Amino acid sequence: MNKKRLKIWALLPIILVSSTLITPQITFAANQEDVKQLKKDLETLKKQYQQKLDELEQRLNDIEETTDEVDEKTDALAIQVSQQSNQQAANTFNPGVGVVLNGKFQSFSPTGFEFNLPGFFPADETGPGEEGLALGESELNMTANIDDKFYGSITLSFGDGEANVEEAFLQTIALPHGMGIKFGRFFSNIGYLARRHTHTDDFSERPLPYEAFLGGQFGDDGVQFNWVAPTDIFWESGVELYRGDSFPAAGSAHRGTGVYTLYTHVGADINDSQSWRAGLSYLNATVNDRESLDGELFNGDSKLVIADFVWKWAPKGNPFIHNAKIQAEYLSRKENGLFNDTSGNPSLYKSKQDGFYVQGVYQFMPQWRVGLRYSRLNADNLPAAFNATVLDNMGINPKRTSLMLDWSNSEFSRIRLQYSQDKAGLTKADIWTLQYIAAFGAHGAHSF
Repeated sequence: MNKKRLKIWALLPIILVSSTLITPQITFAANQEDVKQLKKDLETLKKQYQQKLDELEQRLNDIEETTDEVDEKTDALAIQVSQQSNQQAANTFNPGVGVVLNGKFQSFSPTGFEFNLPGFFPADETGPGEEGLALGESELNMTANIDDKFYGSITLSFGDGEANVEEAFLQTIALPHGMGIKFGRFFSNIGYLARRHTHTDDFSERPLPYEAFLGGQFGDDGVQFNWVAPTDIFWESGVELYRGDSFPAAGSAHRGTGVYTLYTHVGADINDSQSWRAGLSYLNATVNDRESLDGELFNGDSKLVIADFVWKWAPKGNPFIHNAKIQAEYLSRKENGLFNDTSGNPSLYKSKQDGFYVQGVYQFMPQWRVGLRYSRLNADNLPAAFNATVLDNMGINPKRTSLMLDWSNSEFSRIRLQYSQDKAGLTKADIWTLQYIAAFGAHGAHSF
Protein backbone atom coordinates (compact mmCIF):
# COMPACT_ATOMS: atom_id res chain seq x y z
CA MET A 1 0.00 0.00 0.00
CA ASN A 2 2.78 2.38 0.83
CA LYS A 3 4.63 1.49 -2.31
CA LYS A 4 1.57 2.41 -4.36
CA ARG A 5 1.36 5.75 -2.64
CA LEU A 6 5.02 6.36 -3.33
CA LYS A 7 4.49 5.65 -7.00
CA ILE A 8 1.58 8.04 -7.18
CA TRP A 9 3.55 10.81 -5.48
CA ALA A 10 6.40 10.08 -7.78
CA LEU A 11 4.19 10.51 -10.79
CA LEU A 12 2.59 13.71 -9.52
CA PRO A 13 5.30 16.10 -10.82
CA ILE A 14 5.14 14.50 -14.20
CA ILE A 15 1.38 14.89 -14.29
CA LEU A 16 1.62 18.57 -13.26
CA VAL A 17 4.25 19.37 -15.86
CA SER A 18 2.28 17.60 -18.56
CA SER A 19 -0.92 19.40 -17.71
CA THR A 20 0.92 22.68 -17.76
CA LEU A 21 2.29 22.02 -21.22
CA ILE A 22 -0.99 20.71 -22.64
CA THR A 23 -3.20 23.61 -21.36
CA PRO A 24 -1.42 26.43 -23.36
CA GLN A 25 -1.74 24.39 -26.51
CA ILE A 26 -5.46 24.06 -26.00
CA THR A 27 -5.72 27.82 -25.18
CA PHE A 28 -3.59 28.78 -28.19
CA ALA A 29 -5.78 26.67 -30.45
CA ALA A 30 -8.84 28.40 -29.10
CA ASN A 31 -7.19 31.82 -29.61
CA GLN A 32 -6.35 30.94 -33.20
CA GLU A 33 -9.99 30.23 -33.90
CA ASP A 34 -11.01 33.52 -32.28
CA VAL A 35 -8.50 35.48 -34.36
CA LYS A 36 -9.74 33.88 -37.54
CA GLN A 37 -13.29 34.72 -36.59
CA LEU A 38 -12.35 38.29 -35.70
CA LYS A 39 -10.54 38.72 -38.99
CA LYS A 40 -13.54 37.37 -40.79
CA ASP A 41 -15.86 39.72 -38.91
CA LEU A 42 -13.51 42.66 -39.53
CA GLU A 43 -13.39 41.91 -43.24
CA THR A 44 -17.16 41.78 -43.31
CA LEU A 45 -17.35 45.14 -41.52
CA LYS A 46 -14.81 46.65 -43.89
CA LYS A 47 -16.85 45.55 -46.86
CA GLN A 48 -20.00 46.93 -45.29
CA TYR A 49 -18.32 50.28 -44.45
CA GLN A 50 -16.74 50.47 -47.89
CA GLN A 51 -20.11 49.90 -49.48
CA LYS A 52 -21.63 52.54 -47.21
CA LEU A 53 -18.78 54.95 -47.97
CA ASP A 54 -19.23 54.40 -51.70
CA GLU A 55 -22.92 55.11 -51.33
CA LEU A 56 -22.19 58.32 -49.37
CA GLU A 57 -19.63 59.49 -51.95
CA GLN A 58 -22.11 58.88 -54.75
CA ARG A 59 -24.78 60.84 -52.90
CA LEU A 60 -22.27 63.67 -52.31
CA ASN A 61 -21.39 63.76 -56.01
CA ASP A 62 -25.07 63.84 -56.89
CA ILE A 63 -25.64 66.69 -54.45
CA GLU A 64 -22.65 68.67 -55.82
CA GLU A 65 -23.88 68.28 -59.39
CA THR A 66 -27.32 69.40 -58.33
CA THR A 67 -25.79 72.35 -56.44
CA ASP A 68 -23.78 73.40 -59.50
CA GLU A 69 -26.91 73.36 -61.61
CA VAL A 70 -28.74 75.35 -58.96
CA ASP A 71 -25.83 77.85 -58.76
CA GLU A 72 -25.85 78.30 -62.53
CA LYS A 73 -29.58 78.83 -62.53
CA THR A 74 -29.28 81.13 -59.52
CA ASP A 75 -26.55 83.20 -61.22
CA ALA A 76 -28.60 83.47 -64.39
CA LEU A 77 -31.66 84.41 -62.37
CA ALA A 78 -29.62 86.93 -60.35
CA ILE A 79 -28.38 88.57 -63.54
CA GLN A 80 -31.89 88.68 -64.91
CA VAL A 81 -33.28 90.06 -61.67
CA SER A 82 -30.44 92.61 -61.48
CA GLN A 83 -31.11 93.77 -65.02
CA GLN A 84 -34.82 94.00 -64.34
CA SER A 85 -34.16 95.76 -61.03
CA ASN A 86 -31.84 98.25 -62.69
CA GLN A 87 -34.38 98.92 -65.39
CA GLN A 88 -37.17 99.22 -62.84
CA ALA A 89 -35.00 101.47 -60.66
CA ALA A 90 -34.21 103.66 -63.64
CA ASN A 91 -37.88 103.80 -64.52
CA THR A 92 -39.07 104.36 -60.94
CA PHE A 93 -38.73 108.09 -61.49
CA ASN A 94 -39.28 107.96 -65.22
CA PRO A 95 -39.82 110.74 -65.85
CA GLY A 96 -38.79 113.12 -63.08
CA VAL A 97 -41.24 116.01 -63.17
CA GLY A 98 -40.39 119.53 -62.06
CA VAL A 99 -42.20 122.85 -62.13
CA VAL A 100 -40.77 126.37 -61.96
CA LEU A 101 -43.02 129.32 -61.18
CA ASN A 102 -41.63 132.70 -62.20
CA GLY A 103 -43.90 135.64 -61.47
CA LYS A 104 -43.39 139.33 -60.90
CA PHE A 105 -44.85 142.74 -60.26
CA GLN A 106 -43.41 145.71 -62.20
CA SER A 107 -43.80 149.44 -61.97
CA PHE A 108 -42.63 151.75 -64.79
CA SER A 109 -41.83 155.43 -64.64
CA PRO A 110 -43.10 156.93 -66.86
CA THR A 111 -46.23 154.81 -66.78
CA GLY A 112 -46.93 153.09 -70.08
CA PHE A 113 -43.25 152.82 -71.01
CA GLU A 114 -42.69 150.68 -74.11
CA PHE A 115 -39.33 149.02 -74.63
CA ASN A 116 -37.54 149.45 -77.97
CA LEU A 117 -34.02 149.19 -79.41
CA PRO A 118 -33.49 151.77 -82.18
CA GLY A 119 -31.14 150.49 -84.88
CA PHE A 120 -31.82 146.81 -84.16
CA PHE A 121 -34.31 144.34 -85.59
CA PRO A 122 -36.58 143.41 -82.67
CA ALA A 123 -37.13 139.81 -81.65
CA ASP A 124 -40.19 138.45 -79.92
CA GLU A 125 -40.41 138.53 -76.12
CA THR A 126 -37.62 141.02 -75.46
CA GLY A 127 -37.59 143.76 -72.88
CA PRO A 128 -38.85 143.88 -69.30
CA GLY A 129 -42.39 142.76 -70.13
CA GLU A 130 -45.66 144.31 -69.03
CA GLU A 131 -46.33 146.65 -66.15
CA GLY A 132 -48.23 145.33 -63.13
CA LEU A 133 -48.76 141.76 -61.99
CA ALA A 134 -47.82 139.00 -64.39
CA LEU A 135 -46.96 135.35 -64.42
CA GLY A 136 -43.66 135.34 -66.24
CA GLU A 137 -42.10 132.48 -68.13
CA SER A 138 -42.92 129.49 -65.94
CA GLU A 139 -41.88 125.96 -66.87
CA LEU A 140 -42.93 122.34 -66.68
CA ASN A 141 -39.98 120.00 -67.13
CA MET A 142 -39.79 116.21 -67.48
CA THR A 143 -36.47 114.36 -67.55
CA ALA A 144 -35.35 110.73 -67.44
CA ASN A 145 -32.52 108.36 -68.16
CA ILE A 146 -34.25 106.37 -70.87
CA ASP A 147 -31.72 103.53 -70.65
CA ASP A 148 -27.95 103.15 -70.36
CA LYS A 149 -27.39 105.01 -73.64
CA PHE A 150 -29.82 107.96 -73.69
CA TYR A 151 -31.12 110.76 -71.49
CA GLY A 152 -34.26 112.67 -72.44
CA SER A 153 -35.73 116.02 -71.44
CA ILE A 154 -38.73 118.11 -72.41
CA THR A 155 -39.53 121.60 -71.12
CA LEU A 156 -42.81 123.39 -71.70
CA SER A 157 -42.89 127.13 -71.04
CA PHE A 158 -45.99 129.09 -70.09
CA GLY A 159 -46.37 132.82 -70.56
CA ASP A 160 -48.95 135.28 -71.88
CA GLY A 161 -51.57 132.55 -71.88
CA GLU A 162 -49.62 130.32 -74.26
CA ALA A 163 -47.71 127.06 -73.92
CA ASN A 164 -44.61 126.39 -76.00
CA VAL A 165 -42.18 123.53 -76.35
CA GLU A 166 -39.03 125.27 -75.15
CA GLU A 167 -36.79 122.21 -75.24
CA ALA A 168 -37.34 118.57 -76.20
CA PHE A 169 -34.21 116.53 -76.82
CA LEU A 170 -32.35 113.26 -76.43
CA GLN A 171 -28.74 113.20 -75.26
CA THR A 172 -26.24 110.36 -75.30
CA ILE A 173 -24.75 109.04 -72.06
CA ALA A 174 -21.08 108.08 -71.60
CA LEU A 175 -19.91 107.91 -75.18
CA PRO A 176 -16.18 107.10 -75.43
CA HIS A 177 -13.39 109.67 -75.73
CA GLY A 178 -15.43 112.49 -74.15
CA MET A 179 -17.92 112.68 -77.01
CA GLY A 180 -21.56 113.64 -76.59
CA ILE A 181 -24.46 114.03 -79.01
CA LYS A 182 -27.69 115.94 -78.43
CA PHE A 183 -30.56 116.10 -80.89
CA GLY A 184 -34.04 117.58 -80.86
CA ARG A 185 -34.95 121.11 -79.77
CA PHE A 186 -32.54 122.72 -77.34
CA PHE A 187 -30.75 125.92 -76.38
CA SER A 188 -27.37 126.54 -77.95
CA ASN A 189 -24.14 126.12 -75.98
CA ILE A 190 -22.64 129.34 -77.36
CA GLY A 191 -21.60 132.06 -74.92
CA TYR A 192 -22.44 131.76 -71.24
CA LEU A 193 -26.10 132.71 -70.76
CA ALA A 194 -27.48 131.23 -73.97
CA ARG A 195 -27.99 127.68 -72.70
CA ARG A 196 -29.42 128.68 -69.33
CA HIS A 197 -33.09 128.95 -68.52
CA THR A 198 -34.08 132.44 -67.45
CA HIS A 199 -35.17 131.40 -63.94
CA THR A 200 -31.50 130.65 -63.16
CA ASP A 201 -30.41 134.21 -64.03
CA ASP A 202 -29.14 136.62 -61.40
CA PHE A 203 -31.36 139.43 -62.74
CA SER A 204 -34.99 139.58 -63.82
CA GLU A 205 -34.19 140.29 -67.49
CA ARG A 206 -31.49 139.38 -69.99
CA PRO A 207 -28.74 141.93 -70.78
CA LEU A 208 -29.23 144.17 -73.82
CA PRO A 209 -26.75 142.40 -76.17
CA TYR A 210 -28.60 139.10 -75.66
CA GLU A 211 -31.94 140.75 -76.39
CA ALA A 212 -30.65 142.52 -79.51
CA PHE A 213 -28.57 139.74 -81.06
CA LEU A 214 -30.24 136.53 -79.83
CA GLY A 215 -33.75 137.54 -78.83
CA GLY A 216 -32.87 136.69 -75.22
CA GLN A 217 -31.35 133.30 -76.05
CA PHE A 218 -30.98 131.10 -79.11
CA GLY A 219 -32.63 127.71 -79.40
CA ASP A 220 -33.99 125.73 -82.34
CA ASP A 221 -34.42 122.22 -83.73
CA GLY A 222 -31.00 120.75 -84.35
CA VAL A 223 -28.15 118.45 -83.45
CA GLN A 224 -25.09 119.10 -81.28
CA PHE A 225 -21.75 117.32 -81.19
CA ASN A 226 -19.77 118.06 -78.03
CA TRP A 227 -16.28 116.94 -77.03
CA VAL A 228 -14.66 117.22 -73.59
CA ALA A 229 -10.88 116.96 -73.82
CA PRO A 230 -8.95 114.57 -71.52
CA THR A 231 -6.97 117.39 -69.91
CA ASP A 232 -6.26 118.50 -66.35
CA ILE A 233 -8.37 121.61 -66.89
CA PHE A 234 -11.93 121.69 -68.19
CA TRP A 235 -11.99 122.09 -71.97
CA GLU A 236 -14.99 121.46 -74.18
CA SER A 237 -15.58 122.19 -77.84
CA GLY A 238 -18.52 121.60 -80.09
CA VAL A 239 -20.43 122.22 -83.28
CA GLU A 240 -24.19 122.63 -83.68
CA LEU A 241 -26.44 122.52 -86.73
CA TYR A 242 -29.92 124.05 -86.50
CA ARG A 243 -33.00 124.30 -88.67
CA GLY A 244 -32.86 128.10 -88.84
CA ASP A 245 -36.37 129.17 -87.80
CA SER A 246 -35.43 131.05 -84.64
CA PHE A 247 -34.09 134.60 -84.35
CA PRO A 248 -31.60 135.83 -85.55
CA ALA A 249 -32.23 133.38 -88.42
CA ALA A 250 -35.52 133.00 -90.24
CA GLY A 251 -37.06 130.90 -92.97
CA SER A 252 -35.32 127.53 -92.44
CA ALA A 253 -32.77 128.18 -95.18
CA HIS A 254 -30.65 125.53 -96.90
CA ARG A 255 -33.38 122.90 -96.69
CA GLY A 256 -33.79 123.27 -92.96
CA THR A 257 -30.12 123.68 -92.00
CA GLY A 258 -29.93 127.46 -91.86
CA VAL A 259 -27.72 127.90 -88.77
CA TYR A 260 -24.48 126.43 -87.54
CA THR A 261 -22.43 127.30 -84.47
CA LEU A 262 -18.93 126.62 -83.18
CA TYR A 263 -17.82 127.02 -79.58
CA THR A 264 -15.03 126.24 -77.14
CA HIS A 265 -14.89 126.75 -73.38
CA VAL A 266 -12.02 126.30 -70.93
CA GLY A 267 -11.93 126.59 -67.17
CA ALA A 268 -10.07 125.57 -64.03
CA ASP A 269 -9.66 126.15 -60.31
CA ILE A 270 -7.25 128.88 -59.27
CA ASN A 271 -7.13 127.60 -55.68
CA ASP A 272 -9.52 126.15 -53.10
CA SER A 273 -11.62 129.32 -53.20
CA GLN A 274 -11.53 130.54 -56.80
CA SER A 275 -12.40 129.19 -60.24
CA TRP A 276 -12.88 130.59 -63.72
CA ARG A 277 -14.25 129.80 -67.16
CA ALA A 278 -13.72 131.53 -70.52
CA GLY A 279 -15.15 130.85 -73.94
CA LEU A 280 -15.27 131.84 -77.58
CA SER A 281 -18.27 131.14 -79.81
CA TYR A 282 -19.46 131.73 -83.36
CA LEU A 283 -22.96 131.66 -84.89
CA ASN A 284 -23.63 131.78 -88.63
CA ALA A 285 -27.26 132.23 -89.71
CA THR A 286 -28.91 132.51 -93.10
CA VAL A 287 -31.89 134.86 -92.89
CA ASN A 288 -34.94 134.45 -95.12
CA ASP A 289 -37.58 137.15 -94.59
CA ARG A 290 -36.83 138.33 -91.06
CA GLU A 291 -39.75 140.68 -90.46
CA SER A 292 -40.07 143.71 -88.19
CA LEU A 293 -43.26 144.73 -86.41
CA ASP A 294 -43.91 147.26 -89.20
CA GLY A 295 -43.50 144.69 -91.98
CA GLU A 296 -39.93 145.51 -93.03
CA LEU A 297 -37.91 142.53 -94.30
CA PHE A 298 -34.29 141.47 -94.23
CA ASN A 299 -32.70 138.70 -96.29
CA GLY A 300 -29.04 137.85 -96.02
CA ASP A 301 -26.37 136.57 -93.65
CA SER A 302 -25.94 137.18 -89.94
CA LYS A 303 -22.66 136.32 -88.21
CA LEU A 304 -22.17 136.62 -84.46
CA VAL A 305 -19.02 136.23 -82.33
CA ILE A 306 -19.21 135.91 -78.53
CA ALA A 307 -16.41 136.06 -75.97
CA ASP A 308 -17.39 135.21 -72.40
CA PHE A 309 -15.68 135.07 -69.01
CA VAL A 310 -16.84 134.02 -65.53
CA TRP A 311 -14.99 134.13 -62.20
CA LYS A 312 -16.36 132.60 -59.00
CA TRP A 313 -15.24 132.84 -55.40
CA ALA A 314 -16.32 130.87 -52.32
CA PRO A 315 -14.11 130.60 -49.20
CA LYS A 316 -12.51 127.13 -49.22
CA GLY A 317 -15.13 126.07 -51.73
CA ASN A 318 -18.00 126.67 -49.31
CA PRO A 319 -20.61 128.97 -50.93
CA PHE A 320 -23.22 128.80 -48.17
CA ILE A 321 -22.08 131.80 -46.12
CA HIS A 322 -20.24 134.04 -48.60
CA ASN A 323 -19.68 133.80 -52.35
CA ALA A 324 -19.18 136.07 -55.32
CA LYS A 325 -19.38 135.90 -59.10
CA ILE A 326 -18.17 138.26 -61.82
CA GLN A 327 -19.52 137.63 -65.30
CA ALA A 328 -18.96 139.40 -68.62
CA GLU A 329 -19.64 138.81 -72.31
CA TYR A 330 -18.82 140.70 -75.48
CA LEU A 331 -20.93 140.15 -78.62
CA SER A 332 -20.13 141.39 -82.12
CA ARG A 333 -22.42 140.92 -85.14
CA LYS A 334 -22.03 141.50 -88.85
CA GLU A 335 -25.01 141.40 -91.21
CA ASN A 336 -25.02 141.66 -94.97
CA GLY A 337 -27.97 141.41 -97.33
CA LEU A 338 -31.05 143.09 -98.73
CA PHE A 339 -33.42 145.26 -96.69
CA ASN A 340 -36.96 146.11 -97.82
CA ASP A 341 -38.78 148.99 -96.13
CA THR A 342 -42.54 149.14 -95.53
CA SER A 343 -43.08 150.31 -99.11
CA GLY A 344 -41.10 147.37 -100.47
CA ASN A 345 -38.16 149.54 -101.57
CA PRO A 346 -34.96 147.45 -101.48
CA SER A 347 -31.63 148.68 -100.12
CA LEU A 348 -28.31 146.94 -99.68
CA TYR A 349 -27.74 146.49 -95.97
CA LYS A 350 -24.34 145.99 -94.39
CA SER A 351 -23.75 146.59 -90.70
CA LYS A 352 -21.43 145.89 -87.82
CA GLN A 353 -22.90 146.10 -84.34
CA ASP A 354 -21.57 145.09 -80.97
CA GLY A 355 -22.35 145.20 -77.29
CA PHE A 356 -21.29 143.92 -73.91
CA TYR A 357 -22.41 143.47 -70.35
CA VAL A 358 -20.57 143.05 -67.08
CA GLN A 359 -22.13 142.07 -63.78
CA GLY A 360 -21.19 141.13 -60.25
CA VAL A 361 -23.15 139.31 -57.56
CA TYR A 362 -22.09 139.01 -53.91
CA GLN A 363 -23.66 136.93 -51.16
CA PHE A 364 -22.89 139.00 -48.08
CA MET A 365 -24.62 136.68 -45.61
CA PRO A 366 -26.45 133.36 -45.82
CA GLN A 367 -29.50 133.58 -48.12
CA TRP A 368 -28.92 137.24 -49.06
CA ARG A 369 -27.26 138.52 -52.25
CA VAL A 370 -26.75 141.87 -53.92
CA GLY A 371 -25.88 142.40 -57.59
CA LEU A 372 -25.05 145.11 -60.13
CA ARG A 373 -25.08 144.88 -63.93
CA TYR A 374 -24.30 147.29 -66.76
CA SER A 375 -25.05 146.49 -70.41
CA ARG A 376 -24.59 148.51 -73.59
CA LEU A 377 -25.07 148.31 -77.37
CA ASN A 378 -23.41 150.14 -80.25
CA ALA A 379 -25.37 150.48 -83.50
CA ASP A 380 -24.17 151.56 -86.93
CA ASN A 381 -24.88 155.00 -88.34
CA LEU A 382 -26.48 153.87 -91.60
CA PRO A 383 -27.08 155.93 -94.78
CA ALA A 384 -30.13 158.17 -95.18
CA ALA A 385 -31.99 155.38 -96.99
CA PHE A 386 -32.53 153.75 -93.60
CA ASN A 387 -33.92 156.83 -91.85
CA ALA A 388 -37.30 156.27 -90.21
CA THR A 389 -36.87 152.49 -90.47
CA VAL A 390 -36.33 149.93 -87.74
CA LEU A 391 -32.59 150.18 -88.46
CA ASP A 392 -32.42 153.93 -87.74
CA ASN A 393 -30.54 154.21 -84.45
CA MET A 394 -31.54 157.87 -83.99
CA GLY A 395 -28.09 158.60 -82.63
CA ILE A 396 -28.70 156.37 -79.60
CA ASN A 397 -26.44 153.70 -78.15
CA PRO A 398 -28.76 151.73 -75.85
CA LYS A 399 -27.69 151.10 -72.27
CA ARG A 400 -29.19 149.74 -69.06
CA THR A 401 -28.05 149.61 -65.42
CA SER A 402 -29.65 147.18 -62.96
CA LEU A 403 -29.30 146.79 -59.19
CA MET A 404 -30.83 143.82 -57.40
CA LEU A 405 -31.25 142.39 -53.90
CA ASP A 406 -32.57 138.87 -53.44
CA TRP A 407 -33.33 136.46 -50.60
CA SER A 408 -33.40 132.67 -50.98
CA ASN A 409 -35.17 130.65 -48.32
CA SER A 410 -33.65 127.55 -49.95
CA GLU A 411 -32.26 126.52 -53.30
CA PHE A 412 -35.88 126.08 -54.43
CA SER A 413 -37.32 129.52 -53.64
CA ARG A 414 -36.16 133.08 -54.18
CA ILE A 415 -37.61 136.57 -53.87
CA ARG A 416 -35.89 139.42 -55.71
CA LEU A 417 -36.23 143.19 -55.66
CA GLN A 418 -34.64 144.96 -58.63
CA TYR A 419 -34.27 148.49 -59.91
CA SER A 420 -33.29 149.15 -63.54
CA GLN A 421 -32.54 152.42 -65.26
CA ASP A 422 -33.34 151.81 -68.92
CA LYS A 423 -31.82 154.11 -71.55
CA ALA A 424 -32.32 151.78 -74.49
CA GLY A 425 -34.64 154.03 -76.49
CA LEU A 426 -35.74 157.61 -76.79
CA THR A 427 -37.44 157.50 -73.40
CA LYS A 428 -35.51 156.97 -70.19
CA ALA A 429 -37.38 154.68 -67.81
CA ASP A 430 -37.09 153.66 -64.17
CA ILE A 431 -38.28 150.09 -63.69
CA TRP A 432 -39.01 148.49 -60.32
CA THR A 433 -39.46 144.72 -60.25
CA LEU A 434 -40.53 142.39 -57.45
CA GLN A 435 -39.97 138.83 -58.60
CA TYR A 436 -40.59 135.41 -57.07
CA ILE A 437 -39.13 132.11 -58.30
CA ALA A 438 -40.20 128.74 -56.90
CA ALA A 439 -39.13 125.29 -58.07
CA PHE A 440 -40.70 122.03 -56.92
CA GLY A 441 -40.46 118.45 -58.03
CA ALA A 442 -37.40 117.06 -59.78
CA HIS A 443 -34.88 119.81 -60.42
CA GLY A 444 -31.39 119.19 -61.75
CA ALA A 445 -28.24 120.93 -60.63
CA HIS A 446 -27.23 124.09 -62.46
CA SER A 447 -24.05 124.17 -64.52
CA PHE A 448 -21.03 126.36 -63.70
